[in-house]
Amino acid sequence: MTDSHRCPWVDLSKPDYVAYHDVEWGVPVHDDRLQFEFLILEGAQAGLSWYTVLRKRESYRTAFDGFDPEKIARYDEVKIAQLLADPGIVRNRAKVAAAVNNARCFLQVLDERGSFAAYLWDFVGGRPIVNELHTLEDYPAVSPESEALSADLKRRGFKFVGPTIVYAHMQATGMVNDHTTDCFRRREIIAGY
Repeated sequence: MTDSHRCPWVDLSKPDYVAYHDVEWGVPVHDDRLQFEFLILEGAQAGLSWYTVLRKRESYRTAFDGFDPEKIARYDEVKIAQLLADPGIVRNRAKVAAAVNNARCFLQVLDERGSFAAYLWDFVGGRPIVNELHTLEDYPAVSPESEALSADLKRRGFKFVGPTIVYAHMQATGMVNDHTTDCFRRREIIAGY
């Protein structure tokens, strides 16, 4: 595979970044736990590069009990203090508190809807939105769907879920296929729909 057939945002000097693009980014996620993981990681990314968070992902999995929302929802101030002392994650009090809050909100959505992933996918009609992107400049930061989902998440009490963060979440979890038209992953992912 030649490098010119990947999305323009991929830094080819970072093998883990290339692997993330080639294997995971944009693949439709219908698993509740994995959707929750991305929700927490995208919130942690706010104001940072995705690569910063990607490099800390395994540390996050350990620190946040494998992204088990039931465990995270029970975190107390002692656990939050432990997390804020962990150099393997983004040590930002608001982001850590948001993760705990969002776990509680996530469980409420599960109680109400039965599936967090199904709730999210309703905002795109149950199928990925496939955009026609050619260059880095073509990538949108938000969409009408991310604005609607962001507003609903906020109404439900979620934090760090602005339209830009939500759009990045939608890209990562395949709700939006934003691989460029010449990217080899675009065709592979579409073939799997």
